[in-house]
Amino acid sequence: MSFQKEINRRRTFGIVSHPDAGKTTLTEKLLLFGGAIRVAGAVKSNKIKKTATSDFMEIERQRGISVATSVMGFEYNGYKVNILDTPGHQDFQEDTFRTLTAVDSVIIVIDAAKGVEPQTEKLMNVCRMRKTPVIVFINKMDRPAQDSFSLLDEIEDQLKIRVRPLSWPINSGPDFKGVYSIYNSSLKLFDPSIQDIEKGIDFEDINNPELEKYIGDDAQTLRDELELVEGVYHEFNRGDYLKGNLAPVFFGSALYNFGVQELLHAFLEIAPAPQSSFAEEREVKPEEDKFSGFVFKIHANIDPNHRSRIAFVKICSGMFVRNNMYKHIRSGKTIRISSPTAFMASQKELVEEAFPGDIIGVPDNGSFVIGDTITEGEDINFKGLPSFSPELFRYVENADPMKSKQLNKGIDHLTDEGVAQLFTNQFNGRKIMGTVGQLQFEVIQFRLEHEYAAKCRFEPLQMYKACWIESDNAKMLIEFKKRKYQKMAKDKLGRDVFMADSQFILQMAQNEFKDIKFHFTSEF
Repeated sequence: MSFQKEINRRRTFGIVSHPDAGKTTLTEKLLLFGGAIRVAGAVKSNKIKKTATSDFMEIERQRGISVATSVMGFEYNGYKVNILDTPGHQDFQEDTFRTLTAVDSVIIVIDAAKGVEPQTEKLMNVCRMRKTPVIVFINKMDRPAQDSFSLLDEIEDQLKIRVRPLSWPINSGPDFKGVYSIYNSSLKLFDPSIQDIEKGIDFEDINNPELEKYIGDDAQTLRDELELVEGVYHEFNRGDYLKGNLAPVFFGSALYNFGVQELLHAFLEIAPAPQSSFAEEREVKPEEDKFSGFVFKIHANIDPNHRSRIAFVKICSGMFVRNNMYKHIRSGKTIRISSPTAFMASQKELVEEAFPGDIIGVPDNGSFVIGDTITEGEDINFKGLPSFSPELFRYVENADPMKSKQLNKGIDHLTDEGVAQLFTNQFNGRKIMGTVGQLQFEVIQFRLEHEYAAKCRFEPLQMYKACWIESDNAKMLIEFKKRKYQKMAKDKLGRDVFMADSQFILQMAQNEFKDIKFHFTSEF
């Protein structure tokens, strides 16, 4: 198969949602269609009966939530599909934001009863900022749901994007009878006792009296609602979707594997193949001859038996070939990648070659950080992978002096992953952990104990904001660091960080030191 055809058949997308909207369940069912797994994990009421394939970390199995992005690839109908299942919980939103830099499109899952929730709005803001094409899947139609038209109005209003239904539900909850696919004019009837792949009934002419045989009196309601859909919403335009201006909408029930096949088939047809990436120096197109890629995620202990650490690399251009020599731009060193892997959550297999849009795992002994660029020789730096200023801060103390080495190693690995940020106070040398949510502290403690046999305790620290600082005025910078010595820290890369106690103190510092730039993300 030609290089261009390999690019065109790839679909790399992220699945995002508010917690408990059914994102991980949808991922599982898509994997079932791809033959990647035989049995999907049941993720119900936070009690995991069969563990979800994409939730492979011990804490995820215990909590019934996703706390890290999973990468899964499979072949389906001639396409190579790469799914990135992201955490829904807001405490892990930074992992999700970074993952969105590695995908070409996104499926947003919305709970039919709850509608648009706060976390969904935040995720949509990131998609809008990056002009990422979005498809909406309204899930849990087998339960009592809001009126479908009201849901669409809410999506348009709160997510600030035009919608176009490509499927339509027949009732919801106990009266749910199925979904009519507007995209390919077929009816699929709902039977909760059947969860296998079912073939729909073709209904090109919705006015065919045969429809009454299948859904009775609801046939006329369906006709009326479809007429309203055609009258209210513009025809589907793929160009508008690819520009991020229009969101196709599908209805279904991921738990019962219903409406998922329609979503997958339409997605494969309309979603974009790998798109251009942007380095600081220039635009990088996937069809370029030379290989380039960037690290968007690092995961320690993906296989606890081997204490392995993996850097997830998104391929942006050219063909990656195992054992070739590539340049690690930040260090300037030439590296040979001899054991690259493709993912099925925690399961890995060796890959000989990979193409733009693919995600590969590169064994990492600590030489990679998030945002690193790897190329065939050209000095370029991909952008858009910042660490955000944390919102919660704690001092980190060793709870077991006999395990200092293990604790330091664990903290080093976990902060490399981007689960949290580590600062060292210049005044007293104490380590400060910063996160965007309380749950991350619990995850860190759990993983330190279970993956590194180390224990830590967190001590309270009242802090408003960590700000990276820089200035062209060297004299003023020295003066600032001298005056604020007790509140100065270094991040892992040795950069200066001002730890502001309150918003008032930060504003005072900004007003007094006009030549100093205060940054709230690490990328500046």
